[in-house]
Amino acid sequence: MPERLNYAIKAEIADTQAGSWAFAAQKTMYDGKRIAVGDVIYLFASENEGGAGLVARGVVTSAGAMPRKPGIERQTPRVSITVKRTALVKRRLGRAELKPFADWNDGRPETELNFKFYRQATNKIVALGDWAASFLDAFF
Repeated sequence: MPERLNYAIKAEIADTQAGSWAFAAQKTMYDGKRIAVGDVIYLFASENEGGAGLVARGVVTSAGAMPRKPGIERQTPRVSITVKRTALVKRRLGRAELKPFADWNDGRPETELNFKFYRQATNKIVALGDWAASFLDAFF
């Protein structure tokens, strides 16, 4: 059985209290393209669309890579996923809380999240290190 990994998504999430979500053709970075059924995912409601940052934790119930468009040399891999919610966040974690962590080499989980989500502010799916996932678990 393959090892389950941890991921996070920053996306527009209209209903942060929903029991499940579907995300179509999401950009992936930092090994986010490897997301698979059964993986844990932390959901961040994108502040770019009026969201408040971390809102929930879930498990991926379906995942599929989008085919590349022919004739385009450089393409960011995209995937479509569905997620079943397993927990709602209990305290805030968003851009304002992560912004001070900008020493990219300090090894802190807050810095990993700030780097992967806010250095380039686009919405995306990213893989997380175990330390970042453990850090996020403290918010549930």
